[in-house]
Amino acid sequence: MQNLVTVFGGSGFVGNQAVRQLARAGWRVRVAVRNPNLGYRMRLLGDVGQIDVVQANVRDEASVRRALEGATASVNLVAVLYETGRQKFQALHVDGARTVAQAAQDLGVTRVVQMSALGAAPDAPSAYARTKAEGEAVVRQIRPDAVILRPSIVFGPEDRFFNKFAQMASFSPALPLIGGGETRFQPVFVGDVGKAIARVVTDSDAAGQTYELGGAAEFSFRQLMEMMLAETGQRRLLLPVPFAAAGPLGALGDLIAGIVAPPITSDQVQSLRADNVVSGQYPGLPELGLTPTTLEAVLPTYLYRYRKGGQYADQEARAVAGGRA
Repeated sequence: MQNLVTVFGGSGFVGNQAVRQLARAGWRVRVAVRNPNLGYRMRLLGDVGQIDVVQANVRDEASVRRALEGATASVNLVAVLYETGRQKFQALHVDGARTVAQAAQDLGVTRVVQMSALGAAPDAPSAYARTKAEGEAVVRQIRPDAVILRPSIVFGPEDRFFNKFAQMASFSPALPLIGGGETRFQPVFVGDVGKAIARVVTDSDAAGQTYELGGAAEFSFRQLMEMMLAETGQRRLLLPVPFAAAGPLGALGDLIAGIVAPPITSDQVQSLRADNVVSGQYPGLPELGLTPTTLEAVLPTYLYRYRKGGQYADQEARAVAGGRA
């Protein structure tokens, strides 16, 4: 079946944009997810019959092979930011990546794309980044022509970064700056990541390449929190917390991770010891013909929901000012 791409983890935050962009590029898309009932809306991202949703779990080889039957290309976006139950870093980032790559190789899939992360390295401070690096290695061992994508933190309407901290600021008088808030990031817009995925699936020159996907500018963690607070109109204390003192915060996050999404885990505390910016040693968005979207252009389009008055906050402020006049 020509021009068919299977996207593992396609119903997630990045997956939605990837599927949308692949459909726009003319691909037929098979979205492979653990629970197809939760991915029914994916079919609305393309023309009638262009997008299908199937059940697959990268921890189950048989389901992966079924999802790849007849596919021309494979995109693996499956990852977790913290561990719960059987959803472990090793099981998904390494073993799952190996399963997808091997099945793609055995079934004659032409293009293999593996989503990694900026900062992935065998000696990275966090297990998340170390297993991402190991996942890259096993994929490249099976498919030397695989395309590896390493994005920085990804922002957009449904992100788990700015939304998380804006939500925390809604009830907490202070936000912790782990390590003093000096860790540097290069946030990349989810729409740009989706476009990058569609480009590398189609472009034969991308085979065997590693791309670092960073945004238009670098920011410290403190600067990102200040931008978020300015956009939401919240005044909160930004409290520097040394790494040595952040251990209990991460440990508490580990304890509640199986119940609710934790504000931070011990592994995420460790990840903040390393900057998350492009190294300049690999191609990125510009080499794919893409201009990075700025934070300033996108944050107002979704952080308004945390302002007092929501989307009507500006109107209320003008009304109050007019009344005083």
